[in-house]
Amino acid sequence: MAQRSKLKWIILAFPLLLFLWLTIFLLRGLFSDPTELSSALVGKPVPAFELPDVYNPEKMHTEAVLKGRPMLLNVWATWCPTCQAEHAYLNKLADEGVYIVGLNYKDDSRAKAVNWLNTLGDPYQVNLFDERGMVAIDFGVYGAPETFLINMNGEVVYRHVGDVNERVWKNVLGPKYEAAMAEYLNQPMEAQTAAAGG
Repeated sequence: MAQRSKLKWIILAFPLLLFLWLTIFLLRGLFSDPTELSSALVGKPVPAFELPDVYNPEKMHTEAVLKGRPMLLNVWATWCPTCQAEHAYLNKLADEGVYIVGLNYKDDSRAKAVNWLNTLGDPYQVNLFDERGMVAIDFGVYGAPETFLINMNGEVVYRHVGDVNERVWKNVLGPKYEAAMAEYLNQPMEAQTAAAGG
């Protein structure tokens, strides 16, 4: 009789426990920030790559362009409406001296990318053309836009998913960028030169 009572309790308790677990799981997701996807690369060097320049397919760039100073790596595409929405703000940041490298992601035409930059302005100091999206995959990119903060040693410090706008810059990326710049500027000139590969 006690065995039957125990089995009955387990049968009744199981759905309740399952419901509680599912509720907690869903509530965690509801209150999480989708722009804060962690990256396996945080604290690690950027992946090795070799990509052509957006403007000049004969000019090749390697991961060395992502070393030497703090910078943002912005993943963008002409087919991405959110990228167009963030572009004016990236131009503003570039005008304020923020160093930004662009990674053009899976555009079907280099001409479209060049036209976009000529029309909307070019906030990027270097423009990488990732036609097949393979380098973006190495960075763990889900889609455009995504922005990575990279320190002077070429290590990923932070990953932001979604557009960079005034709120994101003021509350998240800006303070992290300023901290990376302060660390860079507090280095002796020899260390800055060594970080730049020179």
